[in-house]
Amino acid sequence: MKQKSSRPDHAHGAGPSQRQLRVGEEIRHILSDVLLRTEFHDPALAREHITVSEVRMSPDLKHALVFTTVLGQKDIRPLLPALKRVSPFLRAQIAPRLGLRVTPELKFVADEALDEATKINQLLHSPEVARDLGSDED
Repeated sequence: MKQKSSRPDHAHGAGPSQRQLRVGEEIRHILSDVLLRTEFHDPALAREHITVSEVRMSPDLKHALVFTTVLGQKDIRPLLPALKRVSPFLRAQIAPRLGLRVTPELKFVADEALDEATKINQLLHSPEVARDLGSDED
C-alpha cells in the first residue's frame, strides 16, 4: 500500500507550502526595508517609493517573484528594468538576513491587483450593472 505524503502536491494545483509562504513573507519584509532605507545610484529609482506587496516563492526556493507597486498610483512598469539592474545588490542585502543556503533569484513584476480591483469596482457601479441589479428587486 502506497503511503500518502503530507507535503502538498504542487503539480496538481495545490497551493504553496508553509515554508514557501514563510520565506516569501520574510523576503517581502527584508526587501521593503531595504527599498525604504537605500539610496540607489540608479537615476530611475532615485526618488521612487517602491512597495513590495507580495513575494511568491518557487517550490525549490531558488526563485522569488516579487510583486511591486510605486507610491502615488504611478505605473511601475517603467521601473522594472531598473529593479532588474539592482537585483544583484538587493540579493546581497537579503542574503545574510534570510539565512538560506541559496539566496533566491529575484524577478520583479508589476502588481496589478489594485488596477483590477478598481476596474471591477467601476463595472459594479456602472449604470448597466445597476440596472440589472435593480431588476432583481422587483
